[in-house]
Amino acid sequence: MTVIRRVLRRPLRSVAFDVFVVGLVLLFGLVAVASQPGWKASLVGVGMAVALLFRRAHPVTVAGVVGALGLVQLIGAWGPLPYDIAVLVALYSVVKYADRLRDGVLAGIGALAGAVPAALQIENGGRWWVSAIVLGLVTGAVWLVGLNVRTRRLYVLSLEERAATLEREREAEARAAVAGERTRIARELHDVVAHGMAVMIVQADGARFMIDRDPEAARQAVKVVADTGRQALEEMRRLVGVLREPSAPEATTGPGPDDAAVGGDPERRRLVLAELPALLDRFRDAGLRVRQTVNGEPATLPPGLELTVYRVAQEALTNALKHAGVGAEVELTLEYGPDDVVVRVVDDGQGRPAANPTPSGGHGLIGMRERVGVYDGSLAAGARLAGGWQLEVRLPLPSSAATTEVIAA
Repeated sequence: MTVIRRVLRRPLRSVAFDVFVVGLVLLFGLVAVASQPGWKASLVGVGMAVALLFRRAHPVTVAGVVGALGLVQLIGAWGPLPYDIAVLVALYSVVKYADRLRDGVLAGIGALAGAVPAALQIENGGRWWVSAIVLGLVTGAVWLVGLNVRTRRLYVLSLEERAATLEREREAEARAAVAGERTRIARELHDVVAHGMAVMIVQADGARFMIDRDPEAARQAVKVVADTGRQALEEMRRLVGVLREPSAPEATTGPGPDDAAVGGDPERRRLVLAELPALLDRFRDAGLRVRQTVNGEPATLPPGLELTVYRVAQEALTNALKHAGVGAEVELTLEYGPDDVVVRVVDDGQGRPAANPTPSGGHGLIGMRERVGVYDGSLAAGARLAGGWQLEVRLPLPSSAATTEVIAA
């Protein structure tokens, strides 16, 4: 089966059908040997059968060859024979498979023109016009069937091409969204690293001035410098990872890139979880019924991880406002464990569409996957059986506790 597909470049079912048609025409051609025309008519039938093998790839040529052999049959005055079914098959093929419908029209005109002399060669008591009408009706019916199948085939091909184009555009938009979100993440991580370097400089200067007057304060400042440097180095590694060549974006289900939010904030301002209540208030003002729950002992997170938690909560609430709508009930849960922090946002999907939403600048699930991936976290999102949507993000905590910034006086 593989060999047939490779040689003929066609599906096995199409090849089998064509072989069946050719075998049928060959059988009719062999029957002509026993009739009055003899072996010459059989050769014409065999030629028509062989030509039909190429009716899909070269329909116009096949129609021309079969038409020429039919003309030989008319000139020989052999009359219509059983293998003349090849003429109808060739006509159907040229109407269905030809690049231009004009070729099918010309083939139809030729077949109708040949029906008249063929009818004259039928012995029916001089009523040749009855035979001509019958042959013309059969020819016209075959032509119309071919036209109908051609129209349907071209329609399916146009749908497939449109679907392929939409898929390519969707992939391009997803890649653009990933690239934009990576740039945004890199910019924010750059700010975090720059802040850490500024702390190190301040602490180092403080240690230099306090090393003689207050050695204990100087030691604490040097410790902060070391801890902040380690943290900044880790953030720098993550920054380099973000700037590497991005992989192909994953297809997302559910709410995708979002344009609606009320939690906008200046691009260059460093965000912290202390601003989360203000963010929730803005969403409440927009119409969401937001409830926040904190489980576990809140830990001091590294700046980059803290920013990721904030952005995830912001994008999740944005999705809830856009897709669940105004009036929906949303529960935001922060769970602090010994090894990770979990952000869970659940909505009931019972709201109404938001009016005149303002852009968030985020990229929905695509952006959240990128942010979570930077910190080796996991993201799960999907519809709830009870209605609404649930999103859960799990971010691992660093192995060493974050340090508190101490400025030496």
